[in-house]
Amino acid sequence: MKTLDIRTVNVVQYITPLREGGSMPAIVKADDGFMYVLKFRGAGQGKKALVAEFIGGELARAIGLKVPELVFMNLDDSFSKTEPDEEIQDLLKFSVGLNLGLHFLSQAITFDPLVTQIDGLLASKVVLLDSIISNIDRTPKNPNILIWNKELWVIDNGASFYFHHNWPTWENHLTRTFPLIKDHVLLAQASELETAAKEITLALTPSKIKDIITNIPEEWLINEGDTLTPDEMRTAYIQYLNTKLSMIDALVKEAQDAR
Repeated sequence: MKTLDIRTVNVVQYITPLREGGSMPAIVKADDGFMYVLKFRGAGQGKKALVAEFIGGELARAIGLKVPELVFMNLDDSFSKTEPDEEIQDLLKFSVGLNLGLHFLSQAITFDPLVTQIDGLLASKVVLLDSIISNIDRTPKNPNILIWNKELWVIDNGASFYFHHNWPTWENHLTRTFPLIKDHVLLAQASELETAAKEITLALTPSKIKDIITNIPEEWLINEGDTLTPDEMRTAYIQYLNTKLSMIDALVKEAQDAR
């Protein structure tokens, strides 16, 4: 089976901050010549947001959704020294090391459910994926979906897996469904939830899940105050995802009832 091949690039130019994001990501240029949206390890939710972004993005890709390429991005300390804005300067200083980048989709527009009708199966896949990963941040107010080249692209999964902000209680989340799915931006268009569930279950095999989790950089799993080791965290993410997939029928029913 093909394992994930996540590239690592180096930031060579800080272009502009994206101030509409709470964590203030930025558009940067890398040494491969491409532009990326850089998610900073030094931002509010720290490295855990990068972990959630990475897992959510690669799971979305695995089930056939369009996701910008994710890359690991090295940021050195030279950028904070030349940045005049104090807030950005601090962010750059606290983010030296390995960060996460998403390929920048130039001229993409934010998805508007009132304007764009989405295929029912595609909408259903996004809804169920967000149920599985407990993504609280795909609402009409903040869809975190782009339309680029007339296709739907899924971005910003950093608010998922919120159980990992409190490791001592993570197992309490294992058998919970996701009632917040009622607020999902695509719920009204998710007309093929049962078909989507079958396709997701086929795509997200235990080996695929393990492959994604294994690729999380070790340094992102080391935080002051965490009670689990990086290996225990990987085991927890794997167990969480496999448990959610085993109860996908309950997630389907919950979404159908919410519709």
